Amino acid sequence: MKLTGSQIRQLRSMCNQLKPTVSIGKAGVEAVVASTEEDLEAHELVKCTVQGTSGLDAREAADALAELTGATVVQVIGHKFSIYRETSRKDVEKIKLR
Repeated sequence: MKLTGSQIRQLRSMCNQLKPTVSIGKAGVEAVVASTEEDLEAHELVKCTVQGTSGLDAREAADALAELTGATVVQVIGHKFSIYRETSRKDVEKIKLR
């Protein structure tokens, strides 16, 4: 999904309030794909953190996880990053992008 500049700014502002729910450690990105899929379906916007033991920097981990889950990287700052994917569930309130 391709996001516009204003949509990315909107999602970035929403990321400030989030706490990381996915932590990537030495097991790598592949170990957290299933839990990230569940979080994306439930919340659409997910904040992740990369531990020093993973051997990846945040940009590499963000790109890899986004590719594996079909999400879009919203922001990468330090050891944290956020990804977004619209949910297919009907019972979840969707983020209204501008």
